[in-house]
Amino acid sequence: MKHNAFRLPSGGAIDRSRPLRFRFNGWEYVGYEGDTLASALLANGVSLTGRSFKYHRPRGIVGAGVEEPASLVELQGGDASANQPITAVRLREGLDARSVNCWPSPSFDLMAINQLFSGLLPAAFYYKTFMWPDWHLFEPFIRRAAGLAGAPARRPDKGRYESRNWHCDVLVVGAGPAGLMAALTAGRAGCRVVLVDDQSEPGGSLLACRTTIDGLPGVDWAAKVAAELDAMPDVVRLTDATAWAVRENNYVLVTERSPDVAHLLQRTWRIRARRLIVAAGAIERMLVFEGNDRPGVMLASAARRYVNRHAVVPGRRAVIFANNSSAYDAAGDLAAAGIAVEAIVDARPHGAPGQERLPAGTQLRAGHVVAKAHGRRRVDGVAIRPIDGGRSEDIDCDLLCLSGGWSPTVHLFSQSRGPLVYDETIAAFRPGPVAGPFACAGGADGIFDLGGAMASGVAVAGTAIAALGTSSSPAASDLSVPATPGETPYDIHSLWHVDGMKPGAKAFVDIQNDVTLSDVHLAIREGYGAVEHVKRYTTAGMGFDQGKTGNINVVGSVARRRGIAMEAVGTTTFRPPYVPVEFGAIAGLREESVILPYRHTPLTAWHVERGATMYEAGARWRRPGYYPLPGESFQETVDRESRVVREGAGIYDGSPLGKFDIQGRDAARLLDMLYTNDFASLATGMGRYGLMLSDDGLILDDGVTIKLADDHYWMSTSTGNADLVYRHIEHFLQIERPEWDVRVTTMTTRWANATVCGPKAREVMEAAGTDLDLSPSAFPFMAMREGRVAGIPARVCRVSFTGELSFEVNVRSRDALALWEALMAAGKAHGITPVGSEGNHVLRVEKGFLSLGHEADGTVDAFDLGMGWIVSKTKEDFIGKRAMEIRRAGPAPRRELVGLLPADPSRLVAEGAPLTPGGRREPSEGLVTACVWSVVAGRTVALGLLANGRARHGETVHARMKEDIAPMVVTRPCFHDPKGERLRG
Repeated sequence: MKHNAFRLPSGGAIDRSRPLRFRFNGWEYVGYEGDTLASALLANGVSLTGRSFKYHRPRGIVGAGVEEPASLVELQGGDASANQPITAVRLREGLDARSVNCWPSPSFDLMAINQLFSGLLPAAFYYKTFMWPDWHLFEPFIRRAAGLAGAPARRPDKGRYESRNWHCDVLVVGAGPAGLMAALTAGRAGCRVVLVDDQSEPGGSLLACRTTIDGLPGVDWAAKVAAELDAMPDVVRLTDATAWAVRENNYVLVTERSPDVAHLLQRTWRIRARRLIVAAGAIERMLVFEGNDRPGVMLASAARRYVNRHAVVPGRRAVIFANNSSAYDAAGDLAAAGIAVEAIVDARPHGAPGQERLPAGTQLRAGHVVAKAHGRRRVDGVAIRPIDGGRSEDIDCDLLCLSGGWSPTVHLFSQSRGPLVYDETIAAFRPGPVAGPFACAGGADGIFDLGGAMASGVAVAGTAIAALGTSSSPAASDLSVPATPGETPYDIHSLWHVDGMKPGAKAFVDIQNDVTLSDVHLAIREGYGAVEHVKRYTTAGMGFDQGKTGNINVVGSVARRRGIAMEAVGTTTFRPPYVPVEFGAIAGLREESVILPYRHTPLTAWHVERGATMYEAGARWRRPGYYPLPGESFQETVDRESRVVREGAGIYDGSPLGKFDIQGRDAARLLDMLYTNDFASLATGMGRYGLMLSDDGLILDDGVTIKLADDHYWMSTSTGNADLVYRHIEHFLQIERPEWDVRVTTMTTRWANATVCGPKAREVMEAAGTDLDLSPSAFPFMAMREGRVAGIPARVCRVSFTGELSFEVNVRSRDALALWEALMAAGKAHGITPVGSEGNHVLRVEKGFLSLGHEADGTVDAFDLGMGWIVSKTKEDFIGKRAMEIRRAGPAPRRELVGLLPADPSRLVAEGAPLTPGGRREPSEGLVTACVWSVVAGRTVALGLLANGRARHGETVHARMKEDIAPMVVTRPCFHDPKGERLRG
C-alpha cells in the first residue's frame, strides 16, 4: 500500500516536513505532525480498525474526537495505556497501537463466530443463561470474549503524573467560538479565568470548517483571541485537556494530556470555580438503519474535519444521509476536496432549508432514507427508499456520512444536577433553566448558528461578571460578533430510526456497546420500559461513551415504541468521567508531598539545617523526629534528648498542635457539650485538660482549653486530629445547635509555639527576657499569661506534655524563628537541647500520658484509660455520654490501660504486639501500645491495653511476636513522678 495515498496534496494543519513513523496492529505506517492516529490511518487507506464489543463485527472510524464510539486502541511501550478512542490519540514518532477486543487481528478475529449466533445473544442473555449452576464458572470466559483491553503490563515511569489544585473566578470549558468569547469577556473584566479545551489549538468547530470571522479564516481568528488571552496575567489556558467531572460547588476535574513539563505524562487539575461556563459545543449523532456500523460509515462532521484539518479524504465516493440542514455544509467541503458526493439522502421533505447549498453534480433525494448499508469489511453501497415506504434503489459509494442532528454536550451540566429539557426545534435535550453559578453557552446550550453562539458566550460571561460583583466590564471584544450572512437557519426532522427493517436486522442505537434497536424493543417487551431500566438491560449509554452519539436515539426509540413524549422518557444519567481517564492521572503522583502537600512550621528550615531527621506527623505536618550528632546512633540520640529534659532544659516545636479560637455567648455551653468534664467553672486565665468523645462514646481527642474571657476560649488539640475536631465541632453547631451563638476559627497556622521544658525551663525563660512573673505562685500550672518574651508579644501557657516544668510560648507565626533563636541563645548556658518527637514519645510513656493512635486507639473510653475522674458526674449531657454508658453496661471485659515491664529489661517489644494467654496462638487479651527505653528507669518500659488490666497488677502476661514470646509484668501505667510534683514545680 502506498503511504498517505488518501492524503490531499496540500492544505490541512499538518506539518508535512515532519513525517512520523508508527505501528498499528503490527504494520508500519507514516503520518505527519498534527495527525491523530485516526487521521493517519485514514490517510493510509486503513478503514477496518477494530471489532465490536459483543458480536465482533468489523468496525471502522466513526468520529473525529472524544465522541468516537467504534474504534478503541491499546498503546504499547513506556506510556502504555488501554481503551483509548483512536481519534483522541495524538500521533508521535514510534507510536505503537493495537486494536482492542480482537484476536489475532481486526482482519481475522476468531470471535467473529459470534455473528453466526447473534440471534442467541440478545440483550441480557448472560443474565438468563449463565446463572446456573454458578455465574463464576462462566465469568472468566465472558470477560475474555467481550470486553475491553486489560491493564497495561508495564507501568509508566515514576513521576509521570501530577495533580494541581486551582481556584478561579470563571472557568470556561471549551475554546470554540462561544468559549473564546466568554473567556475574553471575563478576562477583559479582570477576572481570574481558566479556559479548558480538549484540542491542541483553539477554535472548536472552526477547526473543521472554512468559516471566516471579521475577514479572517476562523482558525486565525481563534488564534488571535487565544493570543490576547495568553497575554492576560490572570488567564490560564489549558490545551489538550478535558474537563471530565463536576462535583458540588463548581469543583471541576480536568486532565491535561500534554503538560508543559517534559517529564510529565498527564496532569490533573482540581479546580474550584466561582462561576462555571460550559461551552463544549454539540455532538453529531448517528442514524439508525440496517448496517449502520460498517467500516466507511462516518459522521458527516468527522469527514468534514478530516478533510479540512488533516487533508485526508476518508473515501472517494460519498453518500450523505441526513435529517437536518448542517449536512449540506459537510457536502460542500467534501466536494471541494475532490470527493464525489453522489447523493444527499435527506429525510426531510422537499423545500427544507439547506438545499440551496447542494454541491454541483450531487443528486438530492429528499424525503428518502438509507434503508441499508451494503458491504462487509467496508461499505460499498447503500440502499435508499422513500421515508414512507416504497421501492428501494442502490447507490454505489465507499463512504457513507451520517448526520442525525446535533445533541448539546450536556454531560457536565447533568453531572451538576442541572435539569434537561427536550427542545423540539433541535430535536434534542438541552440545559434547562437553573439558578446558580453554572451556565452553558453556544452549542452546549442548543445554539447552533455561529453568530448566536458567540453572542451567547458574551452574554453568559457578562452575567457571571455581574454575579461576581465586578464594578465594571469593558466591551467584550473589539472583534465584532459577526452576523454570519448567508448562514442557513438550523432545521431538523426528527428521525430516531428507519422503519420497515426486517426482523433480525442489525441496526445499532449504541455503536460502542453493540446495542441494537431490537435490544431496546426487547427490554420494553420484558417490562424494562423506563429509560434507566433500558440502559441497564441493554448497556446502552454505559461505559465511557455515556451516550455521546447514541443516547438520544435510545430515548427516541423508547418514546416511539411506548407511544409517549420524549419529555416523559427523559434521559439516562450522565456519569463521570466524560472521557477515559488514566488511574494515574486521577491519583496524581503519590511520592513526597505532591498529592497532599506537606505542611511546614516556620521552623522547618532551622530543623533541617541542624541535621534533624524529619518525620511526617498527623495531617501531613513535617516535624523533627530527632537531632543526631555526628557518630551518634538513633538510640543514643533519643536517650540524650530525653535525659536533657529530665535533668536540664529542652525545647521542642509544638506549632502543629491544633489551635482554635472560640467566641460567642454560648462558647462555654459548647465546651461542656464537647468535653466529658466540666468547663463552666473554669476561671479566666486558666486552662483545663479535656477529653472529647465521638458520637459513639469513644475517645476522639484530648487537649487543653484556656478561658480568655466569659465568651472567649482558646482550644488546643492533637496534631493529627485537628481537622477532624474542627469538622466535629462544625457539624454539631450547624446540625445539632444552629441557634447557638458560637464562632469557631481555626488558628493552627496563625500561631506557632516553642515549648521550653525541664527543671531549668524557668531559668531559660528569665534569661531570654520577659515581663511575666514566672514564679509558681504568680504563674501556676495550667495558667496562661500574655506578655513579652525576648521582646516578642506572646501568649505563654503552663502546660506539660513531658511531665516536667514547661512553658509553651505562643507567638505569631512570623515571629516564631526569632523567638526560637532567642530561646536557644538564652538557654545555651543551661545546656538547652532541641527535642524531637522520638524523645517526646519516651517522655510521655514514662509519665503514662496517653497518645491518640496508641492508647486511644478508637476502641477505649476514659474509664478504660483510668481516667474516670475526667468524666463529669454532674453534667446532664455531653457528646458520646449515652453511647459510652450503653457500651460499658455490656458483659464483655474491657481492655484497660496498664504499665508493662519486660522480663528482659533491655528488650524492646514491638508496638502492636498482641498479648495472648501464655503467648499461644489464641484470641488476644490486649496489645502493647508503646515500648521505649526509659532514661529514668534505666530499662525498657511499656504501656498496653489488657482485658481487666487494673485487676491484674503483678501478673505476668506474654507478648507474641511471630515465633518469639516476651514475658511482661503488669504494673501501674506511670514510671516517673506519679504525683506530678515536677510539672507543678
